[in-house]
Formats: sequence, C-alpha cells, structure tokens
Amino acid sequence: MADMTVPTGSALLDTLPSPANGQRRRKRRRSAASRWRQVPGYVFLSLAAAASLFPLYFMVVSATNTSRDVLDSRLLPGSNLLANLESLTAGQNLVGALRNSAIIAVLTTVLALIVCSVAGYGFEVFHTKAKDRLMAVLLMAMMIPFAATMIPLFQMFAEVGLFNSWWAVILPAISTPFLILLFRQSARSFPHEILDAARIDGLSELAIFVRIFMPTMRATYAAAAVITFMAAWNNFMWPKVILLTPDAQTMPMLISNLIAGYVTDYGALMLAVLLASLPTMVIFLLLQRAFAEGITGAVK
Repeated sequence: MADMTVPTGSALLDTLPSPANGQRRRKRRRSAASRWRQVPGYVFLSLAAAASLFPLYFMVVSATNTSRDVLDSRLLPGSNLLANLESLTAGQNLVGALRNSAIIAVLTTVLALIVCSVAGYGFEVFHTKAKDRLMAVLLMAMMIPFAATMIPLFQMFAEVGLFNSWWAVILPAISTPFLILLFRQSARSFPHEILDAARIDGLSELAIFVRIFMPTMRATYAAAAVITFMAAWNNFMWPKVILLTPDAQTMPMLISNLIAGYVTDYGALMLAVLLASLPTMVIFLLLQRAFAEGITGAVK
C-alpha cells in the first residue's frame, strides 16, 4: 500500500473548505490589492521628493565646479571647490559676513523669544477685552508691508545714533504679531489651575512664567526659534538699507554683491549660497520634531 501524507496543523486547516479559510484568503487578496493601489502614491511622493532635493543637490555640486560648468548645468561633482573658496574670500569678507549674520540671528532669536513669549503669556493669562482689541490691532499691522515703514524706521534709527549698527537690524524684529499670536495660542492650552495653585503656594508671576510656563512650552519655543532664526538669517532688504559699510554686511548682502558686477563667478556664488544655507538647514534638522509639535500645539 502506498504511503499517504496526512496534512497536519495549518496545512490541514487550509485544505478544509471552511468559512474561516475563505475569509482568510479574501483578506490576503484585499491586502495585496491595497498594496498595489498605494504604488501610484509612493511613486508620486518619490518624484516630489526628488524634485525638492534636486536644487539642493545642484547647489552642492555647483559649489565644486567652475563657472562654465555651472552654466552648462553639469550635474557631477568637480574639483574646483578650493579655487571657488579662494575666489570668494579674495573679493569678499566671508568671515565677517558669517559673523555678522550669526550675531544678528542669535540675538534676534533670543530677544524675540523673550519679548513675544511674555507678551503672548500676558495677553492670555491676564485676559481682558481691551487686550483683545489690542491684539486685533497687532494682527491688522501684519497686513502693512515692511516697505511702507522702512523710511520712518530709517529716520528713527538715524536720529538715535543706531545707524549702521547691529541693533538697527535686531530691534525691529524682536516683537512680531505672528510670534505673539503663536505664544498666545499656546498659553490658551495651558491649564490655569496650575497657575492658581502656584499663586497659592506663593510663587510670583515671574517665577510662574520662568519655572512653570517656559519648561512646559518648550515645543512652542523651538518652533518660534526656528521661524525667527531663519527670518533673521535670510533678512536682506532692511540690512541692505541700514548697513552701509563693508564690515557690517551680512551673508545675503555678500551674495548680492557677487552678482552685482559685470562678470559673475557662478562657482564662487554657489559656494556662498551653500555656506549661507547650512546654518538654517542645521537648525531646522535639529529642531524639526519640536517645530512640528509647537506649530500643531499652537493651533490646538
């Protein structure tokens, strides 16, 4: 008599025409069909990511190529990086521009976080109808273009002796309606019972703000820091107006000078753009998770 193999376990269950086995097979087919339906979405996202990253790749590659290679849209790295750096430093004060941009961006960020967080905290915790009307006025001020206030600002800083100084760039940016609104929305989600308990325990308003509010709102501070640092680092029009000496120029002003002549060295230009982009990219990559949490928390 021939040997017969008797299926056991899961194999035996698969051979039985039971409703459970049919349901299991239908689930597998639906799962496979669902995965195939997701393929166009993944393809589209991959193409969108490639299109977003291509300018960054071209900037990095162009920083290593000659000006002719950049104009010819060469997509492979070259060996002209040191020559581009030498050309850049020979005609421009690169170290001074990086130093000025860093000092202005850091001081603007720190002061803006302090001023706007205190203002947003005060608008919400010590809430009155008059403060709501004042907040409405601040939000309306966001619709006024900066070009309309540039001449009065110039005259004001010239009269007080801050012309051609870092503070002339920093002070107009340390209090913005957007950041005040961001901190106010975050303060709305803060439990007021904790504030009442802290007051009963004898903490002053300053201690409550520093020891309770600020640690709790770390994500909001991170989001505000990213927004403020990027805006201060990339600020061009106002520094171009108020900073006139070469020693006071920032990185956006330096890049503008590179394309102001009759002949443009595109290799050196792309290297300067790369160096100017690195700080903002590093800041965003370090704080991207807290940035997302701070923005969504403010909206809630």
